[in-house]
Amino acid sequence: MIDLSRRSLLGAAAVTAAAAAGAARAQTIAPADPTEVVHLWPNGAPGGETVTVTPIVPERSTDPAFHDRFAQYTTDPILTVMRPQRPNGAALLLIPGGGYRWAVVDKEGMDCARVFAAAGITCFVLRYRLPADGWAAGPNAPLQDAQRALRLIRAHAAVYGVDPARIASLGASAGGHLAGLLAARHDATYEAIDAADNVSHRPDLNFLLYPVATMADPFVHAGSREHLLGLSPTQEQIAQWSLDRLDWTGVGPTVLIHALDDASVPPENSLQLLTALRAAHVVSEAHLFQEGGHGFGIRLIAGKPAAVWPELVLAFGGRNGWLSA
Repeated sequence: MIDLSRRSLLGAAAVTAAAAAGAARAQTIAPADPTEVVHLWPNGAPGGETVTVTPIVPERSTDPAFHDRFAQYTTDPILTVMRPQRPNGAALLLIPGGGYRWAVVDKEGMDCARVFAAAGITCFVLRYRLPADGWAAGPNAPLQDAQRALRLIRAHAAVYGVDPARIASLGASAGGHLAGLLAARHDATYEAIDAADNVSHRPDLNFLLYPVATMADPFVHAGSREHLLGLSPTQEQIAQWSLDRLDWTGVGPTVLIHALDDASVPPENSLQLLTALRAAHVVSEAHLFQEGGHGFGIRLIAGKPAAVWPELVLAFGGRNGWLSA
């Protein structure tokens, strides 16, 4: 006989409520990181003989629903691979920001990777070395990692199920500066160590999210310049490391995304870079949003106009061969 007493019904309701609460809690736990990791340098990163820093990855979030980590004092640069359920052959190297003081892990890395992986894109989140940690290459150390990362993706495209001619990069803030260097710099910054270094390090498309583009006053992000070039860079160094003064000839299609109320990296960074792209006849597009501030990534822009930026990136990629079957 089924017991329909009030006590039984209340007990059943309590069990149901507890189960629902448990399910709700489970849904608010931050997703786990992918377990596929690629170490960029099998015999150790170059020029590390005098490096003594100890790597740390602190967690800033107090909310179990999301991570907000940053990697500092990195000595073993890695790619974290996020494979989509239904890959379409496109690949994306994500280069998070952090003012060259650290590299964020989630906001402009894992969070963005999940969005693009859901669209069928195989994503690679870069954790790179920082220029002030004692590496012999100095400001070129992060670029060495970015060049090596792109080459590894292209050289092993068959392993990842991607088209070696459809590899894009997405850099944010100081990571946008690094992605810009990756696109525009022609020179090799390290000696080849294996066959992967025989392929091109340049992306086929470039997506620059509120990028640090200039090293010159008045629009420079002072923290990025200090951590990249030191307290008193020369005018030659400022010119050498300003994206808008590089030769962009032959660079793949490029998108710039910026908020006009960005108080950390003024939108003039993107505007000046757009002028350089147009002068070099680079296929380019710029999206300037009324509000959004700096460092919005995915989560911090929810419900605001700039939340559409991943859709704009995908649309641009579709028009320019990145998402072609």
